[in-house]
Amino acid sequence: MQEHSNKPVVLGGTGLVGSHLLYLLAQKGPVTATARNSKNHATVEKLFTYYHAECGALWYRNIEWVDLDILDIDGIQEVVSKAKEVYHCAALVSFHRIDFYRCIEFNRQGTANVVNACLQVPGLKLCYVSSTAALGKNPGGMIDENCSWKATDKNSGYSVSKFGAEKEVWRGIEEGLNAVIINPCTVIGAGKWEEGSMELFRVAQKGMPFYSSGANAIVDARDVAASMVFLMQNPYCAEKFLCTGSNQDFKTLFTLICQKMGKRDPKIYAPYWIALPLSYALETWSLLRGKRKGMTIESTRAAYSTRVYNPMKLKSLLPNSFYTLEQSIDNAIKGRIIT
Repeated sequence: MQEHSNKPVVLGGTGLVGSHLLYLLAQKGPVTATARNSKNHATVEKLFTYYHAECGALWYRNIEWVDLDILDIDGIQEVVSKAKEVYHCAALVSFHRIDFYRCIEFNRQGTANVVNACLQVPGLKLCYVSSTAALGKNPGGMIDENCSWKATDKNSGYSVSKFGAEKEVWRGIEEGLNAVIINPCTVIGAGKWEEGSMELFRVAQKGMPFYSSGANAIVDARDVAASMVFLMQNPYCAEKFLCTGSNQDFKTLFTLICQKMGKRDPKIYAPYWIALPLSYALETWSLLRGKRKGMTIESTRAAYSTRVYNPMKLKSLLPNSFYTLEQSIDNAIKGRIIT
């Protein structure tokens, strides 16, 4: 039987969730983390010292970095081979049409690589970070873990890829893998404002005069990381758990963020029939310039969609309550990392 090391493995350690997870794990001892690019290591180190000025740098030195792409089958097998706990946080998050198949390849095929590698290690447990994008809707009611995803022509490549990635994890479970799935909603926390959901704060810094009619949930990266550790340290297996904080309409959310930043808050409603054609034009123009910034068709559809979640399956198990929305926003603003 293959021997385990004592080090947990975090795949995708430089993202918002992965970096917060590393902050928790590295306080307890050595941990192995992967990243696609070593230049992002500095962001994690700054996160550690932001949360703990005295010990952060010391804890950070407990990380053994491996620069690795999730599509590197041999590399994944090697880094997983001596682990007993694997946290799979690596993902490509994009809502640009041009990235549809890149999302499928990176998220689904990458997860298949992880699952296959984990299946070769006896006694290993996997925690996969999925997304609420992999859940179906519940018209007129709250969305929970039982809401099945359905294929439509309006699903983003990211949504399709995360649902496909979950299927790979369930396939692994059927083949004997000890695994849990966690489904966070929009995650905010200390980190860079130029990536993923944190771009919201970069936009808010300029003032946000317009708002949309949608609603979604926000969750603190610290709560996602703590929930993952809890699920791995307890005998949960072959289950998925929604990880969501405050259900909030976007107007209220944007207003609160702008007010805390001392910026112009949204007062003008932007009708969907104007926003959608505009997003087509802006996304096309962005892609013609070789950029992936600004409004997209998928992000606009999400901005006018109302999704309300029932988080009680997970929250009823946890020993501590989640951070409030205001606490999470304050932390995201104060903890901005510039590299």
